[in-house]
Amino acid sequence: MESANQDINLNSPNKGLLSDAMTDVPVDNAAAARTCAPEGLTLAEEEELRSELAKVEEEIGTLRQVLAAKERHCGELKRKLGLTPLDGLKQNLSKSWHDVQVSNAYKKTQETLSQAGQKTSAALSNVGSVISRKLGDMRNSATFKSFEDRVGTIKSRVVGSRENSTDGLHSPSGAGDKAPQDNAPF
Repeated sequence: MESANQDINLNSPNKGLLSDAMTDVPVDNAAAARTCAPEGLTLAEEEELRSELAKVEEEIGTLRQVLAAKERHCGELKRKLGLTPLDGLKQNLSKSWHDVQVSNAYKKTQETLSQAGQKTSAALSNVGSVISRKLGDMRNSATFKSFEDRVGTIKSRVVGSRENSTDGLHSPSGAGDKAPQDNAPF
């Protein structure tokens, strides 16, 4: 049986059963009768069991036909009500999601993740506080103050020298006066 090449119809009354090719294979009752009777059964008991088996198989066939008719009727009713397979899928997914949310495993996982999130948040807050405190300590250190003073001194020298040099560059007529460009690095 090549199941990979067969179309799967989930609405089929035969789903989960043998393929149609297998159900249409005739059974040779004469060959079955030629097999040895199980030990402990008389010929009459074996015949009675075979008769009962035939009745049960006939009932199964009848039930399949009834089920197929009921599935067709169900499909017609859904179509008349405007219910599509997508609606059924949405309803099934919604119910499944609800079932997951009320499960103990989901609740425990949610609780664990919530606790982990709180601990992570607290840890990041502590790291931020430590970094902020260390930067404050560094800014108040003698080395940083010395560096800051030197940068300030260099900037004042550069800016001060530019102001002095631009005073002599103005033309006496006032024509072409342009604001000096500030390209100072600080």
